[in-house]
Amino acid sequence: MRTLPVPTDPVARLWHSATMLREHRADGHIAALLAADIDGTEAHVLSAIDMGIHPPESFGRVQHLPPSRLAAVMAGLRSRGLVDADGHFTDAGRETKQRIETLTDELAAPPYDALSPAELDELITALEPITARLVATGSQ
Repeated sequence: MRTLPVPTDPVARLWHSATMLREHRADGHIAALLAADIDGTEAHVLSAIDMGIHPPESFGRVQHLPPSRLAAVMAGLRSRGLVDADGHFTDAGRETKQRIETLTDELAAPPYDALSPAELDELITALEPITARLVATGSQ
């Protein structure tokens, strides 16, 4: 995204900027997952548990995987003490998930830290109507 020219059209410029911020956050999230020794499938299972999807193997992002693969992932998470026998977080699993999210937030902060308080207020004010519209339509 950084190699692409910044669009001049305001909507395209907003889209481009939002994409850059989203990709920056995603890169930090991957780094946080790697630091916690969580692979991609495990990350989806932990997200499913966090969202209250039970059993977590029914989550749309993993349900297509072979049952033997899902069983191995769940067994691995259980053996590491992150998930209990019923497919719910253990205390350690909940703490690991929170640590990943906290580190993701910390790694995502620098672009916003570069803004002055007035610029950050302006950004929040400009985005609030868009956010409200998205929330009203059920977007997350």
